[in-house]
Amino acid sequence: MRTTETSTLIEDSHILEVLSIMREQNKDTDALFAMLNYASELEFHMDILAEQLGDMRKDLREMREIQDHPFKVWLQKAVTALEKRFSDMRVCLAKIKSAIVEGAKNAIAAFKEKGASALNNVMQFFQIKQGLQTWKENIDATIRADTKTIAGIEAFSQQFHETGKGVRNMGRTLRGMEAVTEAKPIGLLAKTLQALFKAHRATHFKMKNVLTAAIKGLGQMEQAAVQRRAARAPERPSLLKRLEENKELAAQQVRTAPVMDRAKNQGVAI
Repeated sequence: MRTTETSTLIEDSHILEVLSIMREQNKDTDALFAMLNYASELEFHMDILAEQLGDMRKDLREMREIQDHPFKVWLQKAVTALEKRFSDMRVCLAKIKSAIVEGAKNAIAAFKEKGASALNNVMQFFQIKQGLQTWKENIDATIRADTKTIAGIEAFSQQFHETGKGVRNMGRTLRGMEAVTEAKPIGLLAKTLQALFKAHRATHFKMKNVLTAAIKGLGQMEQAAVQRRAARAPERPSLLKRLEENKELAAQQVRTAPVMDRAKNQGVAI
C-alpha cells in the first residue's frame, strides 16, 4: 500500500498524453521514462521509510526497562527529528511530482502551438533538477543523524551493561563467587534499535543513489540538448571576421568602379 501519494505519475492523464504524442511523432521517450522511473523508485523508498519510522516508535513504546531514563528521551528526540526530515522529504516528492505533471502540460501546449519540433528537447519542460539536489542534501543530513544515533546506542549499551556487571559482581563477591571480567555484550533491545536505525540509514543510501543518478542523468540530457542546438544552428562568423570581410568588400568595390569614380573616392583632381 502506498503511503506517500494516492497515484503514480504514469497514471496521470497529462503524462499519458505527452507520451502518446511523442510516440505518434516518432520522438524518443527514453529520457522521459527514465525520469518517471526515478520518481517511482523514490516513492517506493519513501513507503519503506514510513514503515521503518513506525517500527522505531513501536519499539520505543516497549522500552519499559528504561521507561524514564534520559537515554529513552534522547532516542525519542532522535526519532522525532527523523520524522521531521521525512516530512520534508514528502514535500520534496510532492513538488517534484507536481513539476513533472506541469512539465507535461507545458510540453503538450508547446506541441499544439509549434508542432513536433517543440518536442525535440522535451526534457526542457521538466524543471526538477534543483528539487532533486535539495532532497539529496536532506538525505545526507539524515544519514549523518542515523550514524550518530547508532553510535550513541552502542555507547549507552556498553555503559548500561558495564554498570550491570558491577552490580552483579558485588553480589557474586558476597556469595564467594568469582567476579565477571567481561561486560555483557550489547543487549537484545539495543541490537533491535541499532538494526532499525541501520536499516533506516541503508534506505537513505539507496535513495541517495537514485537521486545521484537522476541528477547526473538530467545534466547529461541538458548537455546533449545544447549540443543538438549547436549542431542545428548556422555558424555565425565572428565580429572580427565580419569586419575583415566588409573591408575586403569595400576595397573590391573601389577596384572595380569606373576611373572617374575611383578618382573621386581617392580625392584626385582630374
